[in-house]
Amino acid sequence: MPAPTSSLKRLVLGRPFRSDTLGETLLPKWLALPIFASDPLSSVAYATQEILLILSIGGLAYLTLAPWIGLAVAVLLTVVVVSYRQVVRAYPSGGGSYEVASKNLGSSAGLVVAGALMVDYIMTVAVSVASGVDNIISAVPQLNDYRIGLDIGFIVLLTAMNLRGIRESGRTFAIPTYLFIGGVMLMIVLGFGQLAAGHAPVAESAGYDIRPEQVGLTGLALVFLLLRSFSSGCTALTGVEAISNGVPAFRKPKSANAARTMTAMGAIAVVMFGGITALAMIARVKIAENTCDLTGFRGNCDSDPQRTVISQIAAAVFGGDHAVMFYFLQATTALILILAANTAFNGFPLLASILAQDRFLPRQLHTRGDRLAFSNGIIALALVAGILIFAFDGSTTRLIQLYILGVFTSFTLCQAGMVRHWNRELATATEARQRRSIQRSRLINALGAALTAIVLVVVLITKFTHGAYLVVIAIPVLWVMMRAIHRHYSHVREELQADDESELLPSRVHAVVLVSTLHKPSQRAIAFARATRPDTLAAITVNVDDADTRALQRQWEQRDMKIPLKVLESPYREITRPVVAYVKNLRRAGPRDVVCVYIPEYVVGRWWENILHNQSSLRLKGRLLFEPGVMVTSVPWQLHSTSRRDLQRVRPLPGDTRRGITPQRRS
Repeated sequence: MPAPTSSLKRLVLGRPFRSDTLGETLLPKWLALPIFASDPLSSVAYATQEILLILSIGGLAYLTLAPWIGLAVAVLLTVVVVSYRQVVRAYPSGGGSYEVASKNLGSSAGLVVAGALMVDYIMTVAVSVASGVDNIISAVPQLNDYRIGLDIGFIVLLTAMNLRGIRESGRTFAIPTYLFIGGVMLMIVLGFGQLAAGHAPVAESAGYDIRPEQVGLTGLALVFLLLRSFSSGCTALTGVEAISNGVPAFRKPKSANAARTMTAMGAIAVVMFGGITALAMIARVKIAENTCDLTGFRGNCDSDPQRTVISQIAAAVFGGDHAVMFYFLQATTALILILAANTAFNGFPLLASILAQDRFLPRQLHTRGDRLAFSNGIIALALVAGILIFAFDGSTTRLIQLYILGVFTSFTLCQAGMVRHWNRELATATEARQRRSIQRSRLINALGAALTAIVLVVVLITKFTHGAYLVVIAIPVLWVMMRAIHRHYSHVREELQADDESELLPSRVHAVVLVSTLHKPSQRAIAFARATRPDTLAAITVNVDDADTRALQRQWEQRDMKIPLKVLESPYREITRPVVAYVKNLRRAGPRDVVCVYIPEYVVGRWWENILHNQSSLRLKGRLLFEPGVMVTSVPWQLHSTSRRDLQRVRPLPGDTRRGITPQRRS
């Protein structure tokens, strides 16, 4: 790698870490909370808004149902958190929902969960960043025209920070997360304090009316509206499972620390979600999918965006949109919503690494980068999320319709898998105390499975035509893809099994050296081929220009080369086809023989010089590598431009304590 690129990489990522320092990157609970729980904690910033948005379709009267829907969401969140505590304790290896489903429901169910989780993580990045930018625009409306650019910029920033490593990025993200929690808690306390003092906060939209899209909803239409509002509010549960996937990143005792962190996350999320929902009703916040549906809206309904629910509450509680605390909460909300994507940046690469280890994804996703982070998984996640942001114009409302279907698919299958796990444990348990503990755990997971299954059906029905059908398509496609990858790896492993035939020596070895001009690279290739002592040795050249070929033959005779030069005719001036045909003929003459083709190649020091050299050899190698019984050997010749890169110079890596390494100069 050229020095400028290497310097830029070190500037962005920092110095590389040795493999034996992996233990130093493990997380204490206070740092694990903002890393793995920033998504569910930040979801409270828009979950209440999503409930109100759907209820506003029926008009102002239906907003009074928001507290009951919020209560149902809070109960569900509590059940899921308690259920996943069982997962953390039973499966501390970090596979989470995927591992539970695979071991208890079979490989196919595990891959469904894996596909659902991958979709969930991708959507977490897209929705969190888009929602964070929404809050920035609520404070600075002039930025609305730059929405997509801001979204992509934040994704790039998050990618760079996560490539630096989990612990270092965690320290960066911890401060905004705790500031957001403190700001929301302060807003809730002050808001209820004002209510108790008889001065309840009043939102800027309290006097607005809502022009309903559907009037006089009754019966099934009303039930459908309530279910759709509930399913939208369930976005508060996104990311709850991330801790179960990240147990290996905790300090010992891993399971206990992860369980405590999950409890803290659940308690904080329920309190903040409940407080925001209650204050939204107290302050009479109004919000609609279309700004023009708000009667009395003071801006241009075609261009001015509505303020988010949390920003309206903050303005009402803290004394207007010019108060310092209003800007503080908007800034911390925007930060944690954007940084909530960090939950996915930690969860997705870990899951991809486990899937790659099980040979359901490319093996490159299993390896760690310079900073001991799963770099390939991080980059893949960022690319797909960026494409989604661009495709959906950075709209949180449009993106969120694709969101929670994958979440509840993994929830349901995971909890069902845990029920089967406890059934097996119960069959072998003998002590009464142990059996009671297992039965209690089974009851918790059974309740979780039942509730999340019901929500999954609700989400599928209410959001299918609003974009969830894309997730219904994506999960089976991912399932088929992972199955195909696993089948490929299985076939390759079977094909490459060692056997007695592989140890048999070839009958003869035919060496063929490709020559276009008699120069130093071709002389080196000939010398190397001779040094291997093959049974036969010949140089071949392709006649694409008669004058050049005759000149080469004269040089060959004048230098009295010790090996024959064979000229391959090419009336259509092709190089690859005549060489491949010649090699095939050698193979036909001796099926148990091996043909070794030596190709002289230039090694250049500048990237653009590669365009000027070695193109014919690349095409030729691409064809010869598919021929059985043919070996291709590249014989490099380093041009002087390579000395500018100091390729022979050995530099100990930072932290390398080995001694006796000295720079080597080219002879």
